[in-house]
Amino acid sequence: MSLSKKAFLFIGIILLADQALKILIKTNMYLNQEIPVFGDWFYIHFMENPGMAFGMLFGGPVGKILLVFFRIVLAVALIVYIPKLARKEGVTTGLVIGIAGICAGAWGNIIDSAFYGLIFNTGTAYNPEFGDYIPYREISELSTNGYSSFLHGCVVDMFYFPVIRTTYPEWFPFKAGEEFIFFRPVFNIADSAISVSAVYILLFQRKALNLILKKQ
Repeated sequence: MSLSKKAFLFIGIILLADQALKILIKTNMYLNQEIPVFGDWFYIHFMENPGMAFGMLFGGPVGKILLVFFRIVLAVALIVYIPKLARKEGVTTGLVIGIAGICAGAWGNIIDSAFYGLIFNTGTAYNPEFGDYIPYREISELSTNGYSSFLHGCVVDMFYFPVIRTTYPEWFPFKAGEEFIFFRPVFNIADSAISVSAVYILLFQRKALNLILKKQ
């Protein structure tokens, strides 16, 4: 099997796992429902993210469209670039697979944003009257009557690792006595693929990446 075919197979596996878990969570759990997996350190916590990765928001509906558009441009560019990268002299398998992981993660969240508003009957949707995204109470079902329009779906997140739960000390400015949680963000397989692949490239494929960039 060629290196580019291995890369696209890797992308397909990540996308399949990412979407299967998201659909399983969305059709079996209530929004903000939490299931402990490993003590107080690891939970399956269902939330929907209308914005950026790891639960961050970005500028309402307009910002969301811009974000999805940016993701699509990046993801298409990576799809086109991977076969070219795989054919370059001296390229390592690790570098190509790392780039493929970033590509898979980008496409995983694009699918949610683009289509989940169309294929699920309920979801976190923007309400212009309140100027915010409004949660819902039902368990979602696959349906032809979607809760939103194309590109306005929300990304499903579920992994939550509140490794440290404590409070800020009394001397800490502005937050004295408030709860502190590390690691607070909730994320999914696609987010993990992007982060792990990026760190892997920086730690173990930086030399190969620099060689490829010098040949551009």
